[in-house]
Amino acid sequence: MTKTPSLVLRIVALLALAQLPAFLITWLLLDSLNLWNTSDFAVLSENFDTIAIWRTTGLVGDSLIRDSDGSLRIEPTPSLRAEMQRLPGLQFAAYDPVQWTPLAGSSEKLTSRLSTVAVTRPRHMHFVVNDITRNDVTDGRFDGHLRLRETRFGEVPIAVYGFRFRWDDLSELLQYNPVDWSFVRLSIVIVAVVTGGTAWFAVRRGLKPLADVAKEVEHIDMSSLHRRLSTSGIPAEIKGLVDVVNEAFDRLESGVDRQRQFAANAAHELRTPLAIMRAQLECEKPSAVRNELLSAASRLRSIVEQMLISTRLAEGQVALDQRVDVDGTVQQLACDLLPLAMNAGRSLEFESAGLPLVTLGNQRAIECVVTNLIDNALRAEPKGGVVCVRAEADGVIAVIDHGEGVESADHERIFERFWRKSDATSGTGLGLAIAKDIMDAHGGRIWVEDTPGGGATFKLAFRKSAEWRASVPDAQT
Repeated sequence: MTKTPSLVLRIVALLALAQLPAFLITWLLLDSLNLWNTSDFAVLSENFDTIAIWRTTGLVGDSLIRDSDGSLRIEPTPSLRAEMQRLPGLQFAAYDPVQWTPLAGSSEKLTSRLSTVAVTRPRHMHFVVNDITRNDVTDGRFDGHLRLRETRFGEVPIAVYGFRFRWDDLSELLQYNPVDWSFVRLSIVIVAVVTGGTAWFAVRRGLKPLADVAKEVEHIDMSSLHRRLSTSGIPAEIKGLVDVVNEAFDRLESGVDRQRQFAANAAHELRTPLAIMRAQLECEKPSAVRNELLSAASRLRSIVEQMLISTRLAEGQVALDQRVDVDGTVQQLACDLLPLAMNAGRSLEFESAGLPLVTLGNQRAIECVVTNLIDNALRAEPKGGVVCVRAEADGVIAVIDHGEGVESADHERIFERFWRKSDATSGTGLGLAIAKDIMDAHGGRIWVEDTPGGGATFKLAFRKSAEWRASVPDAQT
């Protein structure tokens, strides 16, 4: 059996996949900027130019050269000169990593404002300088940045001011700030779990109307075709489906009603001619042909009665609140059918556990079911054999024959309408199907087992009444 795909899992997977690329891009950017902490992230949101710090300090670091006396100084490279032309207000400075004195080539305006650097010797610092290119600061953003920058001469303190963002700054970030992929993988797992769990809950809640509709459909069967799916509170996306299903139920109910009415009319019309035919046969002289015709007439009458009672039960025209003594009813039916069994060359026995079995239902319907089972057993029983009807101690009625039996694979199919083992099999395939319908209407059960030594044993379990349970304390309901 092919497992159907889960709509919930499909939606959750798509939601998770849609969020992962956005997460990766955001993580790479923020991790490269080293701005995961709250304060730096706030700075980035206020001043996107912050990203230019890494590129600009790199330009200054690449411009460092060592003189013949071993001292360092700044000799702007073409790239740094191009940046100075792009940004006339750009200021930069580099400091001796030991003495923290400004290197030659540094902007004097900038170094004069950072005269206390040698005292504090910070490794990382944002600063604001009001009087280099403007007289006040109105937006609260920092203008400069100082950090220890790795160069070909080792770590050198480099300060920059007036830097501005360029799109190639993003590649500089990745170059100078390598990604910790182990952390990326861990982050992906955490995000996937959190996202998947959240999406699962959200989707399950979102699809709850579909689950509610499915539960409603589960409770609709042939005996409740008048019911319809509720459209109250149904989302617009599935309302069309619910409406179409309700329309299908309308058509199904109409068709079933026509079939039931036809069956009831046909059964009613057949009762009288069958009764006349049987009366005429009983007046004939005893013979083998007469006995066979009487047996056939009995089967026909049993099927007609079952069809009629089944239709009336389905339409609610028959009360199911009669007190029925099942043990006594079955015993009486065995006595009534004994002449039929003897004419067919079989014997019919009844065994009782001596316990009262009382149920609430319809007397005639129960008689139809038992009569059908006994009639089937008499036809299956070899000539000279004995069909046993037994009221067992647990309240189950068993009709036992010793014929060919029913194959295990057919134990369920035998109760389907019009099912026959082959075209050579006698009967219409209706009797057992109707018997099952009647037992279902009574809240009971019918099934078949193998008879030890060969044959079939059909069993009936009825709904036990309070009277029966009171008389047998350990009875099962």
